[in-house]
Amino acid sequence: MSDRLAEEWRRHRPAVFGVAYRILGSVADAEDVTQDVWLRAAGARLEEVRDLRAWLVTVAARRSYDLLTSARARHEDYIGPWLPEPLLTGPDAAEPVLVDDLVGTAMLLVLRELSPPERIAFVLRQAFDVPYDRIGRVLDRSPAACRQLVSRARRRIAARMRGNGPRASRAERERVMAAFRAAHEKGDTAALASLLDPEAVYITDGGGEVFAARKPIVGNVRIAETLLRVARRPVPAAFVPAEVNGEPGLLVYRDGRLVAVDTAEIAAGRIVAYRRVLNPRKLRGIRPRGA
Repeated sequence: MSDRLAEEWRRHRPAVFGVAYRILGSVADAEDVTQDVWLRAAGARLEEVRDLRAWLVTVAARRSYDLLTSARARHEDYIGPWLPEPLLTGPDAAEPVLVDDLVGTAMLLVLRELSPPERIAFVLRQAFDVPYDRIGRVLDRSPAACRQLVSRARRRIAARMRGNGPRASRAERERVMAAFRAAHEKGDTAALASLLDPEAVYITDGGGEVFAARKPIVGNVRIAETLLRVARRPVPAAFVPAEVNGEPGLLVYRDGRLVAVDTAEIAAGRIVAYRRVLNPRKLRGIRPRGA
């Protein structure tokens, strides 16, 4: 291993992990892809590679593409609602992570609705500005066909995200989540319900590993009552603010053990979707800075 590769790898590893995570929605799978790319790079002759970052990113995309079909099959057999594996970002991340709109929980769910080629092409172009000819080499398609894939993906994503309403500002999201946490800790059902849209949706992902609702719960009062009932038993839950997938989120602990990660989708000052990952397999990668 050359000193140059080791130094370049430190610089570009977040991009390698980032492309895999955006495509697969899984920290564990993205880490596996990152390790595969490292081994490939360590054994390759890179003297003639002009843009090592682009080379690494496209190798990661190609490996992610290989995994995507099997990942989809796993999701089809998944017990209950599937949510992306949460990723700590910003100052909460144990390691540097590239953050943009594509790592948000809501966006990852929309990306999952795209076909594998659309997802690959869109992520490479939108997040990493990869040229269409290089995307074509990943997908074994012409640059023109890749351009069409990206265009189609953008239209589908725009239509889907418009249905969610205008995105709240960072300050608004932080304000709502702080108020939500305070109402939750006080056990104030009315205050909690007032922060939720009347048609809000609460989704829990237990993956068959722990108890979780198999269907979304709809309605602000029902959600507030459910959250407070669950928080009180068998041991009161403690909530720690953290940046999750580029958004203000909450880490939920019982007896000092992480048991859930919560994220929220906020529009017009209210939470329109509250999502909780309970599956312990998806919590293994949560390593806050300093932990």
